[in-house]
Parts: sequence; C-alpha cells; structure tokens
Amino acid sequence: MREPAAVTAAPGEAGIVLHTYWRSSAAYRVRIALELKGLAWQPRPVHLVRDGGEQHRPSYQALNPQELVPALQHEGQVLTQSMAILEYLDERFPQPPLLPADAAGRARVRALAQLVACDIHPLNNLRVMQYLEQPLQLDAEARTGWTLHWMAQGLAALETLLAGSAQTGTYCHGEQPGLADACLLPQLYNAHRFGLDLGPYPTVRRIEAACSALPAFERARPERQVDAA
Repeated sequence: MREPAAVTAAPGEAGIVLHTYWRSSAAYRVRIALELKGLAWQPRPVHLVRDGGEQHRPSYQALNPQELVPALQHEGQVLTQSMAILEYLDERFPQPPLLPADAAGRARVRALAQLVACDIHPLNNLRVMQYLEQPLQLDAEARTGWTLHWMAQGLAALETLLAGSAQTGTYCHGEQPGLADACLLPQLYNAHRFGLDLGPYPTVRRIEAACSALPAFERARPERQVDAA
C-alpha cells in the first residue's frame, strides 16, 4: 500500500486526484512525478481487468472518453494522457523540475521519454495484449515474443543514446531524476514482468538502480499502491 508522502499541501496543490491502476505504466509514471515533487495526492483506483474493466463504465467514460488511465483531476480540470499530465505538473509545480533549464536539454529529455512512452510502451499495453489474445487468437508464447521483441528493440536504442552522451549522469540526464526517468522505470518494471534479459543494457540498469534507491520511486511502485493485487 502507498504510504502518504510526508509533505504539507502547498497553495493550489490540495485536491489532486489521480485515477490510477496499480500496474498501469502510464499511471505509474505520473505517480513518480507526484512523489518526486512531494505533492499530496489521492488515488482513485480504476481496475482495468475486473468485470471486463472498470475503465469502460459510463461514469469513467464520461471522465475520459478514451477509457484509459491515468486521469488527473485538479482545480476543476480533468487532465488525460500521462505525458501531458507530467508537463502540466512541471509547469504548475515547477520545483523540483522534471525538465532541464536549457532548450536543447529539454528536447533531449523529451526524446528519451517519448522513446519509452510512445514507441515501447504502447506495444505492450494491456489493450494491445488483449487484442492479440482475443480477436487475433495468438497464444501466450506468441504474445510474449511480440512484447519482448519490441521492448528489446526500443531499449537497445535507448541504451545507445544514454551510453553515448556526456549529458547522461547518475540519471537519464544529469544528476537529478526527471521526465525520462519517470517514463523509464515503469517500462523496466514491465520488462522484468515479461522476463526480458536486461544484460545488454548496462547504462539502463545503472540508472534503474539509482532511481530505485530513491524514496519517491519506491512510494510510486505498483506493489505499494492501495489497489495492488
């Protein structure tokens, strides 16, 4: 279960509600950002599997017509799409920042984050796996093979980008965790679940270890959530 962060709500912070699912990668990356910024927030679990998926209920569809998590409610607004939510949080609560101060650095971090969030993650998302299983009738071995192929391809490119840049530090960019790290750790959680050999990605593994040692990342872990199975 998630332990609440030991913080006092700042002006404008009270009332952050995150519609989340404990094992959703997209919700996981938003939880990391909330914890890195020390924000007080309330989880509103949406079970993506039980009873055919609570995200398909009319009440949630009215909140997010895509029927996906996360959705974040704050100050009367409903925000969807995890990457947009992450940038909103960074603009609304700028300290500590998720993005570097310089334009080139921001572009690099966004590119690393989107490599994971836009190119790797969608191909092992729950609804994709369900489609492979049901309409396409692929067996478990074929579905796992699909997942491992795209994870390995994406992480190989990410490893090359990280290992080959002097801007890579303890974390994906420098000495402070940020947007790229918030996207990377949930995907590595998936990689472990599916049994991907991470041996070929030493820089990625080093960054994973550095992030995992931080309390904010620990509090955001799936197993620490109130709805963890």
